[in-house]
Amino acid sequence: MNIPRCEHPNPQFERKTWRNLNGQWEFDFDFGKSAREREVYKKGALSKEITVPFCPESKLSGIGYTDFIPAVCYRKVVTLSKDEVSGNVFLHFGAVDYHSYIYINGNFADEHIGGFSSFKVDVTAFVHEGENEIFVIAEDDVRSGKQAGGKQCHKYNSYGCYYTRTTGIWQTVWMEFTPKAYVENVKYFADIQNAILTVEGMAKGCGEIEFTASYEGKEMGSTKIKVNGGTFGAQIKLNELHLWEIGCGRLYDLEIKFGDDVIKSYFGMRKVEFSNRKFMLNDKPVFMRTVLDQGFYPDGIYTAKTDEELKKDILLSKMFGFNGARLHQKVFEKRFLYHCDKEGYIVWGEHGNWGVNYLDAAAHDNYFCEWIEIIERDFNSPALIGWCPVNETWKYYETRTDLRFIETLYKITKLYDKTRPCIDVSGNYHIDKKEVHDVHDYEQDPEKFKEYYAHIGDGIVDDQIRRKEKDVQPYRGEPVFVSEYGGIKWAPYAEDGWGYGNAPKTEEEFVDRYIRLTTSLIENPYICGLCYTQLYDVEQEQNGLYYYDRTMKFDDK
Repeated sequence: MNIPRCEHPNPQFERKTWRNLNGQWEFDFDFGKSAREREVYKKGALSKEITVPFCPESKLSGIGYTDFIPAVCYRKVVTLSKDEVSGNVFLHFGAVDYHSYIYINGNFADEHIGGFSSFKVDVTAFVHEGENEIFVIAEDDVRSGKQAGGKQCHKYNSYGCYYTRTTGIWQTVWMEFTPKAYVENVKYFADIQNAILTVEGMAKGCGEIEFTASYEGKEMGSTKIKVNGGTFGAQIKLNELHLWEIGCGRLYDLEIKFGDDVIKSYFGMRKVEFSNRKFMLNDKPVFMRTVLDQGFYPDGIYTAKTDEELKKDILLSKMFGFNGARLHQKVFEKRFLYHCDKEGYIVWGEHGNWGVNYLDAAAHDNYFCEWIEIIERDFNSPALIGWCPVNETWKYYETRTDLRFIETLYKITKLYDKTRPCIDVSGNYHIDKKEVHDVHDYEQDPEKFKEYYAHIGDGIVDDQIRRKEKDVQPYRGEPVFVSEYGGIKWAPYAEDGWGYGNAPKTEEEFVDRYIRLTTSLIENPYICGLCYTQLYDVEQEQNGLYYYDRTMKFDDK
């Protein structure tokens, strides 16, 4: 069978007993948002077909409908064997935008709120040997103010830096079959000073868990512990320490055995922090040469057609000399992080906060819950060096009296992950106590751009960082990360589209501006990193280093 995106969606927690459910599903629109009330999940076949995991707005889905879609329905019949239903059966969704209702054989199984986070449903009690019907209803409204939509456009046509919307299923759907006693989750903590990996997690059932670490096929250490359900903790003393570094994704394999439950995983040994105004990787200063990656694709919108396309974007970035990326206004799929882990490619994880009304209590609830799920899912990725729960808050939403939302998000992030830095807000406006001072600056004059940051080291005063809005962007001497700059338009064959500032008239003029802007940041000892906007064009925003289809804009020279 030709199943799109047939690879395992989470190589860091992989069982052999799983089944990919991508491919053809029955489908229908629910423009009246009445499918639940009409109980369509009890009425059999739907009228259309769609290719999962591609959203109905995309060409790859076979639908290609780009107007607003308030709700959609999916149906698939799956035949399960006696062995598959003898233990636990879980139905996994990489991501469904936005409010999902899951029905199995006409029975309500669960619901999930959030368009970016992954979730699973325990369907053991609802399935049986033979044919089983899976029915999904997904409701979506990026204009509600109650949900994170990222760069999904709230108008009919894409404009500015808002692009085609995504509705419903947009990542892999799969079933997983486990014994009655199984490992529910694990978290990895790397101690590079003592060459120890600490594993914390949850198990269902009683027995002995065995962890065996290896590196390039050679065993590096193992341990066994007894569990009686609930939480557990274990430590593996490694025989050899191989550090995960930029450009060298030295990954250890990890096998987890708990009775008949066998899990294939991996981990990286590394440490990240800010110290002395520098970003530190394994206690050594590293300059973050990153690029803005928005994770959009011409034919799949939010979803890459193949696994190779995910890896390709990392390689295209490295060709320009970048060592990482800001994953911008979208939570990238776990498979992308896997390739980052292997390549030694650092990334900042970010929520798609645009579209959220920060003054709405329901929006707060939705946001906090989804963000916690995101942190939990990606915690074990060594390539993920930090979190950014919010991008660009502006004065019409936040004033100094309304920043408790940002402060709460920052504290929640640090509570759930003490191993990584957190940017309170990428861009403006910042809370008083933060780890890094993050700035967005699209000044196109290289001399002015350089002068804006020339006096950071003269002393700790508020008005020495770019915008000089010290009431809403207080600077207290933190490391400075210019996490958006450039955005130079270069689209000589396009009649429309946009980029920041006046477009260069020649390729040589573009290269000169790009080099001078970038060099002024790299040579400034008080700046710890940069992020160039952006890796590739996205629809009408034509300021990428590559075209939207990832072809080269510039000569190889």
